[in-house]
Amino acid sequence: MPPTDASANTGAVPVHPGRPGPAEHSRDCEDTLDLRLPDDFLALVAGPTPGSSGSYRPPGALDVLDGRDLLDQVGTWGPTKTPVGLFHLLPVQVDRDLPIISGWMNDPGVAAFWQLAGSRAHTEDHLRAQLAGDGRSVPCLGVLDGTPMSYWEIYRADLDPLARHYPARPHDTGVHLLVGEVADRRRGLGSALLRAVADLVLDHRPACARVVAEPDLHNTPSVAAFLNAGFRYASEVDLPAKRAALMIRDRSLRHLM
Repeated sequence: MPPTDASANTGAVPVHPGRPGPAEHSRDCEDTLDLRLPDDFLALVAGPTPGSSGSYRPPGALDVLDGRDLLDQVGTWGPTKTPVGLFHLLPVQVDRDLPIISGWMNDPGVAAFWQLAGSRAHTEDHLRAQLAGDGRSVPCLGVLDGTPMSYWEIYRADLDPLARHYPARPHDTGVHLLVGEVADRRRGLGSALLRAVADLVLDHRPACARVVAEPDLHNTPSVAAFLNAGFRYASEVDLPAKRAALMIRDRSLRHLM
């Protein structure tokens, strides 16, 4: 097996499903925010709920009538202990976090997978599209022992275009991850943090039975990181920009893998 962590190889390989290159990016409409929610579902959704600066609620996210948003208030999940330190997943605040996230996106190893290199405005558009959406995707900063070191997207896979390509189940929750600093990519952090975040999802989203991911099938360090984080390889999936490995962490198997 290749290196056991997405950051263990000699190159910078972020744990991310991959994005189309510049030429195909404009043709590919299958982004996280592309799939429209059914009207009957939206009829059950209340209007935008303003959040305070301390709540880390994504601006513009919608609350369902039971008082929870589409991802059960990621900002309230709190810190969690991991083998590599105390980790906190904080929904992005653009004014606070844009400089560091944009810097990471301009790292050549990250840009190869995320296609968000360039001006800060390019990254800002990507973040605000999620924050101003219906709450199905929440961009987050990963903070380890008080230091921002990773960028995450926690999203409803069953409401995402990905659901067109695999047998999705209600409340399937997806994760995207990049480790920001080059030095951190060789510390074996990816697997530990993927396991921690998957556990946070399962602990705080009782309706969710599975956490899913779709790294590029050829990104073997990334696939290995998911395997070491307790995900199982489920199948190969043909997506518009790549052939992906569908990785699943099952609630029923979480204490066995």
